Amino acid sequence: MEPIKVLVVDDSAFMRKTISELIDLSPDFTVIGKARNGFDAIEKTKSLKPDLLTLDIEMPELDGLQALAIIMEETPIPVVMLSNGEHSTLEAFELGAVDFVMKGLLLNQPTETIIVDFWQRLKAAKTAKINRQLHDKMLKEQQIEKDVMFEQSKQRITTDKELIVIGCSTGGPSALQAILPKFAVDFPIPIIVVQHMPPGFTKPLAERFDSLCNLHVKEAENNEKIIPGTIYIAPAGLQTTIMNDGEQGLKIKLKIYTTIDTLYKPSIDVTLLSVSPILSSNLLTVILTGMGDDGLRGCKLVKDNNGIVLTEDESTCVVYGMPKVVYNAGLSDKTAPISNIYDELLHFLT
Repeated sequence: MEPIKVLVVDDSAFMRKTISELIDLSPDFTVIGKARNGFDAIEKTKSLKPDLLTLDIEMPELDGLQALAIIMEETPIPVVMLSNGEHSTLEAFELGAVDFVMKGLLLNQPTETIIVDFWQRLKAAKTAKINRQLHDKMLKEQQIEKDVMFEQSKQRITTDKELIVIGCSTGGPSALQAILPKFAVDFPIPIIVVQHMPPGFTKPLAERFDSLCNLHVKEAENNEKIIPGTIYIAPAGLQTTIMNDGEQGLKIKLKIYTTIDTLYKPSIDVTLLSVSPILSSNLLTVILTGMGDDGLRGCKLVKDNNGIVLTEDESTCVVYGMPKVVYNAGLSDKTAPISNIYDELLHFLT
């Protein structure tokens, strides 16, 4: 198999050298070029035809976000952002970036775990589905649907379901944007979103979605009571578990450590394993795009307790990893493209 061709884009000569050396440590990759700014990146993307590129955000002349918008319009390819800026990274996702890596982690003798994770993200990005026109169309449809739903009379949903847990990783922010704004202002069931992200990124993610959604969106807090009308984003760097506080109902308990072996903080498995025995058949779980198998153990327990599991179909996943393992294990009650997930979710509630 030919190595994956990577174009490295960064205004710092030191960073270009450091990133290129880390990539070239793996026989699965080859760095075919380096670019020093956005203009250089656009030109070399066209001339060198890389399989993917790593893209810095803060650069002179033409920054990473401006370059990303042009590249996704003219020569769309998988892009992994290298950034330490939370808000700009979220904007990069909206422009079509597949994934991002904290630039600081790649400096100062990164551990083997960090390097391997970097390689895995690049490999996953290489397989990502890139369709800029479809992405733009989906965003326009989302806004139209949100505007229509905001004007609609209240939805009357009668259901025994008490909680929805949505899990996602690579490609998750865009997938969430296709679902979360559709919930009407009177939606009666609280929602917990477990999105793989580094510390510092989930609060801006929650703030961004709070501006887009009819429901209130916030980063989850320790000992917080779970109430309808709210979407809780599991905070990065911690594990989000659910407990039953008797008359107080469901509460969020944030933990640093967990009893299960997992690479992820937050982990979808940890959340599902904590809440499934409490809610049994009154839990609905959705597994969206992402690499790896986080969520598989949790979904098995969800099904053992007669809960419902929905998975995103391969046709719309940026990376068909997490939904695939759940589907292949026979744990998915329904699989659907991202545009239909909300409707399927409602189907299981009414």
